[in-house]
Amino acid sequence: MDNLKNKVAVITGGNSGIGYATAKQLKEQGATVIITGRRKEAIDKAAQELGVTAIVADQSNITDIENLASKVKEDFGSVDILFINAGITGATTIEQATEDLFDSIININFKGAYFTLSKFIPVLKDGASVVFLSSNTASMSYAGTSIYSSSKTALNAVMKIAALELAPRKIRVNSVSPGPTETEIMKKIGLNEAEVKTLMNTIVDKIPLKQMGTSEDVAKMVAYLSSDASKFITGADFLMDGGMVLA
Repeated sequence: MDNLKNKVAVITGGNSGIGYATAKQLKEQGATVIITGRRKEAIDKAAQELGVTAIVADQSNITDIENLASKVKEDFGSVDILFINAGITGATTIEQATEDLFDSIININFKGAYFTLSKFIPVLKDGASVVFLSSNTASMSYAGTSIYSSSKTALNAVMKIAALELAPRKIRVNSVSPGPTETEIMKKIGLNEAEVKTLMNTIVDKIPLKQMGTSEDVAKMVAYLSSDASKFITGADFLMDGGMVLA
């Protein structure tokens, strides 16, 4: 399959999970893929496995973002696909929130994502596709998720405004909002296999389709939004949570 042949794709946070799966999917469809990440060892290992290019960059650091955009422009000329995927989670009640937790989540999920788009706009080719990784929590309200949910809600607002601002250049901007995925659950720190299974069963019970999402599901949606098949779609958020937001 070569739907994305001759296209250059940049994926932030591409060394694991959804970013890794998307890099694999885009490469399989013919794209030249660049992945980024904060940890050199992890990003280099992933790039070697995938057969793609790795560039170390911390999405929470504006200087890193500027250097990344310059490096990509120097080495590849322009970008056809930008998947702004890097992000972190964190839970706390509003009463117990700390400034450090607030800053760490907002600096990566919102500020970093915002300026990744900002600094890459001059590098984007006319007709390019930009996809933000959002979350179904932007459409739901759960105790303990105020900072994380706010970061994703803000991201969706930026996505819509960017879609308007970049429309004259035929650059499309969309977001994908997954619910719980198997990758995220398996990374829960301190849980043994039995505890992970219990947690997954509890979450699945809240999903109308009674199944977890996968990184590959999201990767396929990003690939679709990066292709000519979606050339009339912009400013849209795609919920991928098995109907969880409806429950």
